[in-house]
Amino acid sequence: MVIESGSDSELPGSHHRIELWDWPVRLVHWSFALLVPLLWWTAQIGAIGWHRRLGLILLGLLVFRILWGFLGSETARFGHFVKGPRAVLGYLRTRRSTLNGAIGHNPIGGWSVLAMLGVMLAQVGLGLFSGDPDDGTNGPLNHLLSFSSALVVTEWHEALFNAVLALVVLHIAAVLFYLLVKRNNLVSPMVTGRKIVPMIANQPAPATAARLVICAIVAALVAVWLSQGAPGV
Repeated sequence: MVIESGSDSELPGSHHRIELWDWPVRLVHWSFALLVPLLWWTAQIGAIGWHRRLGLILLGLLVFRILWGFLGSETARFGHFVKGPRAVLGYLRTRRSTLNGAIGHNPIGGWSVLAMLGVMLAQVGLGLFSGDPDDGTNGPLNHLLSFSSALVVTEWHEALFNAVLALVVLHIAAVLFYLLVKRNNLVSPMVTGRKIVPMIANQPAPATAARLVICAIVAALVAVWLSQGAPGV
């Protein structure tokens, strides 16, 4: 196990330190970790106003992360870590990536990222339409559905949280497995962005500031537009 401490001059000759995760990926990741329990808590105590605001923030972050998966830095892009069945099966057999020098999410981890993003996006999407207009707890797009349809959507919104919770528990279990069994600390790189890797792994290509600005603006506009009830629809 390589300990990620000390200066670069103290690293083994076969390893070097790289910038693995850019700060937008890390910010979104830890924002998810904060928002999910807060959304659960605000729903439990009936703080629907805050629940709605936090849900819209989560929506904006999800839109940003999806855009960043196409325009972001190398390790943030879906094309970098979402692999086909052959790569997944190869990893299950060998527990190693089939790509020489590959860094970032392994083939299983890549699909788990997609699953988490997909389930959270579905959860937030249902929340936009859910609620009871009679007591004012409706989402910003509730007016687009009939009363009975909105109640069904609300039930699905509440039930789907169990899937979100299951994926969160699975994610934490995987992090603990890598830390305790494989002696691979996945948390530290997601905090600092840096990781010590074999020399065969190259420094991932960063994204430009212009792409960051574009993704942030588009995500904010989508969240604001939906918060206003999607005018024009």
